[in-house]
Amino acid sequence: MLLQKNKIYRAAFTGYTAEGTAVAHINGMTVFVPGGAAGDQCDIKIVKVTKRLAYGRIERIVVRSKHRVEPACPHAGRCGGCCYQHLTYEEELRAKQTKVTDALSRIGGLSVPCEITGAEQITGYRNKAQFPVGEDENGPYTGFYQPRSHHIVRVENCQITHPVANQIAQIVCSWMQAHHVPAYQEHDHTGLIRHIYVRTGAASGETHLCLVATRNKLPEQADLIDRLTKAVPSLTGIVLNLNKRTDNVILGDHTRTLWGTDALEDSLCGNLYRISPQAFYQVNHAQTERLYDSVRTFAQLTGRETVLDLYCGVGTIALTLASHAAQVIGVEIVPEAVNNARENAERNGIQNAQFLCADAGQAALMLAERGEQPDVLTVDPPRKGLSAETISAILQMAPVRVVYVSCDPATLARDCKALCAEGYQVVRAQAFDLFPRTSHVETVAVLSRKSATKTFIPVTVSPKDMGLDEAKAQPTYENIRKYVKETHGLTVSTLNIAQMKAECGLEMECDRSGGKQQPKCPPEKREAILDAF
Repeated sequence: MLLQKNKIYRAAFTGYTAEGTAVAHINGMTVFVPGGAAGDQCDIKIVKVTKRLAYGRIERIVVRSKHRVEPACPHAGRCGGCCYQHLTYEEELRAKQTKVTDALSRIGGLSVPCEITGAEQITGYRNKAQFPVGEDENGPYTGFYQPRSHHIVRVENCQITHPVANQIAQIVCSWMQAHHVPAYQEHDHTGLIRHIYVRTGAASGETHLCLVATRNKLPEQADLIDRLTKAVPSLTGIVLNLNKRTDNVILGDHTRTLWGTDALEDSLCGNLYRISPQAFYQVNHAQTERLYDSVRTFAQLTGRETVLDLYCGVGTIALTLASHAAQVIGVEIVPEAVNNARENAERNGIQNAQFLCADAGQAALMLAERGEQPDVLTVDPPRKGLSAETISAILQMAPVRVVYVSCDPATLARDCKALCAEGYQVVRAQAFDLFPRTSHVETVAVLSRKSATKTFIPVTVSPKDMGLDEAKAQPTYENIRKYVKETHGLTVSTLNIAQMKAECGLEMECDRSGGKQQPKCPPEKREAILDAF
């Protein structure tokens, strides 16, 4: 039965959408309601009804969920930046872990366990803030867009942003007020200042400001520089980005330096980086180091491999892996980021890395045509995921492993499904909360090429290779189990080992299954047993 618009129903929330909206079920219909917590019982007013779904808002909380807390941010519910301010952090992590596993299962058709690593700090963690600038009868102000609109909610102290970014935004607004500098108006494309874009270096302590404007000249520029440099000692550079576009793209193509340096410097995973405003750099320093450590572990490098890193940005993943590989090749379409990556390799004394400025898909095809066959391929694409061209090139180069870093579990699952259909399998996945209090989550998955294992057919195993006595003809089931447990920390069954022996054409004991269908050996155990062979 369809729900009635504007009617109030009582219901309990059972979970969350991928965007963080609470979900209830009323009269057999799914209802999406912002600001709910799983376990809440609420009076819900229906505001929109479609054939299959409905949307509502909370009129009254009848029974509070144990997961509900009072939001620390006064703008919660109005600002579109955060959606989980009303939840305990433990519940937020559960929602994000479910988001990833559901995407992998429903979209990718994958059954792979995925744990989540939470953040130690959930306030002040963002090293990048892009404040849209508005103006009303009280003068210029900054904030963030209201959900599903371009109305700017005035926010003077964003709790997840580094405090110095909030400070700089207020100084720029004060300068605008003092000199009657107009904010950009979307409706008629008038005004001057569009965005205040601040980056901070968590390790270096540096701060960098990029002002996005509609003209290449600022009035009273000297006063702006004086105000900022006196109030913010950590500031190392101020640049002006020219953006005359009438769409929603934040940065224009031309940037000039007003004062100091043209880029931020920071260190990550032991390397120094120079980061231009146009270049991608993860927003959560501490969690990024944990994420990249996972990438390195998943890559399983021995020092002999060639690594291809697509969407490499300023080279953070590529240079993190360089000391563990024979060579790394980074590909990035943003020229400023490629220049940063080359400078970063040089300043860190890394000589086994090269960087190409090209579209990831085109570069991957070009390398494939040149016969470049990376052993390991890493990708960290934008939210839209991999293009069909990029997936085609990956399959042509056929790396043994693909380590996929993603900010969108849905496109990650979609791309993993495409790769798995052509001979890969997802061995492991791990989520990292780089964006506390928001709906976003980062995930890293490792895919292994199935055909790589088939090169072992047939195989002869030397007793010495297994560390056994010469008198023993081949490793026993017990020895394989012991090796896998000690080396990989996994417990494998006789059935697991028998299945892998059959796949590799090795001699095995008679089939005791009685013709019954047996569960397949899990991917992580499969790889460990093959290592034992």
